[in-house]
Amino acid sequence: MTLTMGGGPLSTTPPATVNYEITGPEHRLFFQDFPRRVRAVLGGEVIVDTGEAKLLHESEMLPQLYVPEKGLRTELLQPSEHTTTCPFKGQARYWSVRAGDRVVDNAAWAYDELWWMRGYVAIAWEAMDAWYDEAEVVHGHLRDPYHRVDVRASSRRVRVRLDGQIIADTTAPMVLSETGLPNRLYIAQKDIRMDVLEASPTRTFCPYKGEAAYWSLRLGEEHLDDVAWSYPDPLENALKAARHLCFAHERLTIEELLV
Repeated sequence: MTLTMGGGPLSTTPPATVNYEITGPEHRLFFQDFPRRVRAVLGGEVIVDTGEAKLLHESEMLPQLYVPEKGLRTELLQPSEHTTTCPFKGQARYWSVRAGDRVVDNAAWAYDELWWMRGYVAIAWEAMDAWYDEAEVVHGHLRDPYHRVDVRASSRRVRVRLDGQIIADTTAPMVLSETGLPNRLYIAQKDIRMDVLEASPTRTFCPYKGEAAYWSLRLGEEHLDDVAWSYPDPLENALKAARHLCFAHERLTIEELLV
C-alpha cells in the first residue's frame, strides 16, 4: 500500500519528488517487525502464536506475514514435495498443515536463500479458520502499518445528480482520505433523497474501514444498482463517516465546490 504500491518508495514506480535515489533492483523487499501478538487457528488447533512475526513488504503486493519457527506448531506441519521459485526471493519449500481431521495442502512456505528470511515461515492467510491480532479477530487481512484512513468534517458544497435531478446536496460532507486512494466524500442521510434509495444485498469488507453496505437507486424508470455505500458500524479510523453515504456510479454527476 503506501510503501509498495501507488507510487510508494518500494513500488516499481517510486516517486520522482525526492532528494535521494534507491539503488538496487526495481522489485524491492523490506522485512520488518510486526509489533503485536498474532495467532492463527485451524480445526480448533492454534497453529501460530507469536509476538515476533515480521511483515514482508514487496513491490506491488500486499504485505505478507512471516512467523518464526518457534512461534509455529511445527509438529502440525508436514513437508511437501511442492516448490516454487521467485526471481527475487529464490526457491520456496512448502508444508501442508494438519489439524485434527483438517489438512490444508501447501499452506506454509519458506525461503532460505535470503539469509534474513531464514527461520521464518509464511502461512496462507485464507488457509486458516481464524486469525487474531492480539485478542481481536482479523477480517480480510492484517492491516498494513503504513496504510492510513483519516476522516475530516468539511464545508465543501457537494451535489449528486442523476441527469437533472438532485439526489443529494450538502455543505457539510465528511472527507475520507485513505492512503493511495482518491478522497471520498460521505454525505449525511438528512442531505440525501433517501426515498429514491433502497438497501442492496451487496456487502464488502475493508480491513481499515469495516463492512460496507450498499444502496441502489430507483427513480422513475431508472434502476441503478449499488450507486452508494455506507459503513453502519465502521472501524475506529472511519467512525466519523458512520451512516454517511458515498456515491460513485458512471450515470451520476458529482459536483464539488470549495466554499
